[in-house]
Amino acid sequence: MKAKLTDRYLKSLMPPDEGRIEVSDTERKGLRFRLSSSGKAVWMYEKRVKGGPKRKHTLGEWPKPVSLSDARARALEIEAEAAQGIDRIAIAEQQREEQRRKQSSEHSVEEIIQFYDEIHLSGLKTREERVRQLRQSLAAHLERPMTELVRSDIQKAVDDKAASGRKPYANRIRAALTAFTKWSWVRGYIPENIGAGVAKATKEKHRERVLSLSEVRDIWEATYETGELWGPLFRLMILTSQRRGEILNLRWDEVDFEKRRIVKPGSRTKNGKPHVTHLSDPAFRELKALRGEDDKLKPKLVFTTTGTTPVSGIGKAKVRLDKLLPKGFEHWRLHDIRTGFATAMAEAGASESVVDRILNHSASGSAPSTVARVYNQAEQLPQRAAVLDKWAEMVSQGVESSRVLHFVGTK
Repeated sequence: MKAKLTDRYLKSLMPPDEGRIEVSDTERKGLRFRLSSSGKAVWMYEKRVKGGPKRKHTLGEWPKPVSLSDARARALEIEAEAAQGIDRIAIAEQQREEQRRKQSSEHSVEEIIQFYDEIHLSGLKTREERVRQLRQSLAAHLERPMTELVRSDIQKAVDDKAASGRKPYANRIRAALTAFTKWSWVRGYIPENIGAGVAKATKEKHRERVLSLSEVRDIWEATYETGELWGPLFRLMILTSQRRGEILNLRWDEVDFEKRRIVKPGSRTKNGKPHVTHLSDPAFRELKALRGEDDKLKPKLVFTTTGTTPVSGIGKAKVRLDKLLPKGFEHWRLHDIRTGFATAMAEAGASESVVDRILNHSASGSAPSTVARVYNQAEQLPQRAAVLDKWAEMVSQGVESSRVLHFVGTK
């Protein structure tokens, strides 16, 4: 409604039972008095900026700090500015944006990585690896303001890794960096998404390298020359055919000696699914030897030198292992052990579904039913155990027993 507003009239208004009432001032067009059911009263003023949008301004509460005369005076001031094309709201937004950018420029790259870790990475299984990738790739920029980071810095980090001969890994670095820069841009820490458009190091092809059984046996035998730490780790990777990270991070509370199996919860597997791995005789003996007689003072991790973190340096250990292999041995990766296992066991007549469950692959095709998932996890355990026992027999082929006899004879 409209009325010629006076102090007496304003004081006579009673708060509504619910919602609010609004009275437009006939003396100053666009000025409105708004009274809510809580008794709170405020002044509003609406005016179109010359050549721009219509803007709504909140002038303050009545009676204090803004009286009727104050409200009319403020409305008149805004009207004069709007007639000149001055947009108070746009100016205020610009000032807030400048202040935000100024505050952002005070944050270093290292600080933004810390924010990223705390807010985004904390729930990821790859958290530590991601943080390490970011800090190593941006090592030369960690103390710089985040706003000074540019696209060429990101591209150089990818290209440097590619130049070292690790082009596929350079693509992993690119993925980590572009995810980080996009996150930073969305949250206003940088003015543009500097990771967009960063080129890949290489176009990756599906890997077709499959280790033959004889090659796996060569690797198996060479592991006995890699020491008391890396030898058992490599052999356990071969015997269980589990992912490298899942063996590197193996914990003693995941090893069930009574049932002769490794039991990993979904929080510690790549695909988030709980997984059971049978321990063949050689695998069981490897873990028994690592545990020793007195396991009360053992660290939580099976493979560790610090007692608190997984062992590091597997890349260098792999290089040493390669030097022990027969001359002309074709380049291979630790992940190729899994494909070698799958191929050898398929050729030996093992069920494809059983092999897939051992490898903890996600089901292909249509999603399995709840009954199917339970069946695959529980009912196929005997079949999985039989396949892993057979694999251990095929791989070791008497090598392990001869090594045991050798060690016993030298004691």
